[in-house]
Amino acid sequence: MARAGLGATWNCLFANDFDHKKGQIYRYNWGDAELKTADIWSLTTKDIPDSADLAWGSFPCQDLSLAGAGAGLRGDHSGTFWPFWNLMTGLMEEGRAPRLIVLENVCGTLTAHEGKDFTAICSVFEQVGYSVGAVIVDAALFVPQSRPRLFIIGVRRDVELPGDLIGKESLAPWHTRALIKAYSSLPSKTKRAWLWWKLPLQQKRKSNFADLIEESSANVEWFSAEKTQQLLDMMSKVNQAKVAVAQRQRRKIYGTVYKRTRPNEQGRKVQRAEVRFDDVSGCLRTPAGGSSRQVIVMVNGNTVKARLISSRETARLMGLPDEYMLPANYNEAYHLTGDGVVVPVVRFLAANIFEPILEMSQARTLVAA
Repeated sequence: MARAGLGATWNCLFANDFDHKKGQIYRYNWGDAELKTADIWSLTTKDIPDSADLAWGSFPCQDLSLAGAGAGLRGDHSGTFWPFWNLMTGLMEEGRAPRLIVLENVCGTLTAHEGKDFTAICSVFEQVGYSVGAVIVDAALFVPQSRPRLFIIGVRRDVELPGDLIGKESLAPWHTRALIKAYSSLPSKTKRAWLWWKLPLQQKRKSNFADLIEESSANVEWFSAEKTQQLLDMMSKVNQAKVAVAQRQRRKIYGTVYKRTRPNEQGRKVQRAEVRFDDVSGCLRTPAGGSSRQVIVMVNGNTVKARLISSRETARLMGLPDEYMLPANYNEAYHLTGDGVVVPVVRFLAANIFEPILEMSQARTLVAA
């Protein structure tokens, strides 16, 4: 999806993913010339051809997310940042250092291990001669999905930067309080290498959640009346009231539901269904269990129907075109989209940061890991 967001004017030199099923879908959509499906720990700089302008790393978020176990960069998943960085330093030693290195992950990266993981990432940029800054972009600015993500953007210090890309201080909404707090804890040497990236204010998105709904889908069916009622019974009074308000509007309204573990009136943890009718879906998550699969609720007067979100609907929420091929298996398709980066967000960053920096050389190539 990072490749889709960069667009046709970029040339991809190398791509890597550990998941063979994801690799198969990549080949269906992009061909297999540059993809190597392998554990990143097994890769060396010999696997990466030529010299790239941009290296993009979206390492797994499980150990950094608020829902994870908190292992951070020491974890088996998010710890794959280190072999990625080993490849980067190897390219530097060979005189092939990318002009730009971009890391994408969940905002929990800012607070993992009391901010030490974020400090570690920014510090290694500074230590190898890169200036570094970060922005937080919520995909809801572009698509009807609440999906804030952290983008750490490093640029080689010998690369000239357009003056209008860098600010003297933080700029809302791209620099949140959490990001500013994480920056304040950086070592002074790393702070001197810090860049406050300037991004333009984004215009209001052009679509709402209802615009992306499939009228019919081959891989999901509406729940039975009994199963729908079970879902409604799992809601707190506050969430049941939201459904009642939607019913009183006497028109077709779509909402989304996630099941979450919450304390009940007695303080005992129970599974609750939480609904939203604000024209934005909740953040897509990799389906490790039933609670992580998002449910669509359709309310039209006294009629209330519910079903799982379809795989094509999840792809639309990620900004992928309907021509983009998805796995036939529902869970595999959901896993693919739930793990991805939103396409218009990548395009926004490319148009407003990456491409202005690289315009001098006119060479736009990509290493994705």
